[in-house]
Amino acid sequence: MEAVTRNFFLFLSKNNLLNDMAKKRGSSIVTGKIIAGTDFPSSVQIIKDLNSKGLTTTVDHLGEFVNSEETANKRTKEAIQTIETISRENLDSHMSVKMTSLGLDISRDLVFRNMTSILDTAEKHGVMVTIDMEDEPRCEKTLELFKQFKESYSCVSTVLQAYLYRTEQDLKELSVLKPFLRLVKGAYKEPASVAYPDKKDVDANYKKLIEQSLKSGVYTAIATHDDGMIEYTKELAAKLQIPSDQFEFQMLYGMRSKTQLDLVQQGYKVRVYVPYGRDWYGYFMRRLAERPANISFAFKGMVKG
Repeated sequence: MEAVTRNFFLFLSKNNLLNDMAKKRGSSIVTGKIIAGTDFPSSVQIIKDLNSKGLTTTVDHLGEFVNSEETANKRTKEAIQTIETISRENLDSHMSVKMTSLGLDISRDLVFRNMTSILDTAEKHGVMVTIDMEDEPRCEKTLELFKQFKESYSCVSTVLQAYLYRTEQDLKELSVLKPFLRLVKGAYKEPASVAYPDKKDVDANYKKLIEQSLKSGVYTAIATHDDGMIEYTKELAAKLQIPSDQFEFQMLYGMRSKTQLDLVQQGYKVRVYVPYGRDWYGYFMRRLAERPANISFAFKGMVKG
């Protein structure tokens, strides 16, 4: 049943008609619930409120798979402005970007040029930029770019997905760079030739990757809403005597808000993934596909007063 639910929401995430309708009519429903705002300036106060509660954030302008150079350059300019605003407003926040929004599918030169401009600004202001991971066909290109940028910049990090067979080896190769890594289960529909099809296998690999990353000394962000995975990480960190400044938990804005605050009270660092923008529909459907429990979390978030 879980596989059926996942496939259903992944199917919906690619429906262009529903996506267009969501952009035009649905933004007001989800703003302040599962997205912070339709642009970054309108999101700043929500980030400040989260910071005041002891939560740090990473912000993400929703949208991907850009197919025009003009749009990619526009997204780059917006990302630079976001970094400058984070610095000016003294926000405790990172920024996440998708390579496809900066021109990955158009040309390597374009995405490299755009990302270089963003990282030049990030380095100047001391704001970490996380290169989000997308579907498997773009994984190799994304990691190649990350490795190249890591040679020149300190304010760059990336994401690894537990449902891919390749990730254990990717983690081994990246560990020598001592990067900031976010570990996730994965949210795209992938064939069994490249990804574990069964949840139990994804969960087992996720635990293996968490242990591998913590033991290697890599700063590790465990991005999950799964109580079992959270408890596993806490117990593992205690067993391995991993200091609390060597890892953090990451959760989505509008979901598990009480759990986020509880973890902060227990002394753990929690980073909230705060999306903004009008292109929220695909993001939201993939979050529902990741874990059935997210459906109830999202509903509670959207109806809260």
